[in-house]
Amino acid sequence: MEDIETLRRILSQHRRIAVVGLSANWYRPSYFAAKYLLDHGYEVVPVNPAYEEVLGQRCYPSLEAVPGEIDVVDIFRKPADVPPLVEQAIAIGAKVIWMQLGVVHEAAASRARDAGLEVVMDRCMKIEYARLFGGLNFIGVNTKVISSKRPRTLPY
Repeated sequence: MEDIETLRRILSQHRRIAVVGLSANWYRPSYFAAKYLLDHGYEVVPVNPAYEEVLGQRCYPSLEAVPGEIDVVDIFRKPADVPPLVEQAIAIGAKVIWMQLGVVHEAAASRARDAGLEVVMDRCMKIEYARLFGGLNFIGVNTKVISSKRPRTLPY
């Protein structure tokens, strides 16, 4: 389910992202990715019991503690931590489970799909956004996206 059109649709339609494992340390990948998403019009909801606030956003100790709906649960945790997070995502009515680079858990992905969630594994939202909506190709990175059409920019 990681074809270009599906990734583009997920990134276009789902704007409220719970980033599980978001660190307040600027040098961590989760911080860098979340800052990028904020800068590109997404609502980022930090989920990490270690912090009160990250990137100027209130931080929550768990997915269940987050008020309102969550579109995407973006997981920056080790694969062994994924199954309970999938169960929490199902319980709160999330629409997408997104496991970051290096995070793969086939059984949890299958459980999420069976519950009606879309699943993306072993990919970074920041990298995919830049690849599919412009940014990476401007600096010479081969994005493997060939099209005669310029990608539509997202409204924000």
